[in-house]
Amino acid sequence: MDPSLLQDKKSTFPATFLVGAVIIVLLVGGVILLTRGHGSGAAAEPPLPMGPAEQAYTANIHFSDLHMTRASNMLNQELTYLNGVLSNDGPRAIRRMEITIEFHNQLRQVILRETRRIPGAYAAPLAPGEHREFEFIFEHIPVEWEQTHEYPTLTITGLQLN
Repeated sequence: MDPSLLQDKKSTFPATFLVGAVIIVLLVGGVILLTRGHGSGAAAEPPLPMGPAEQAYTANIHFSDLHMTRASNMLNQELTYLNGVLSNDGPRAIRRMEITIEFHNQLRQVILRETRRIPGAYAAPLAPGEHREFEFIFEHIPVEWEQTHEYPTLTITGLQLN
């Protein structure tokens, strides 16, 4: 066998290995970015108004059918899902709403607080009398919550009406 052919095969192995490693790193990075994309997102945007008119309207907004589930994603991360139904029982359409979600420990102390917006930025406003399902995904729920398994509290902290 020609020694130059053997040398060529040996010299392409590190390059091929390096290309494969880069592809794997990019794939894993993409999956991580996609799973983190469900974060609050509200921090980059200015807060929604919550003046007297918005505060008064919150009496017309109701959350129902709340349930929580847990699942693992492809990276073996434990995700917690909070699902429910949002109802607009008032006379005006809701364009956007900020909700502060608080998880508590056994002593009723807040151990996790996140702010989320619904409906989504590109969703149609929630019309008067309309009901819409929602889902929030949490990547990291503190261990202290594991002992209570109580539903988090949902508080409307911003409201944009039509």
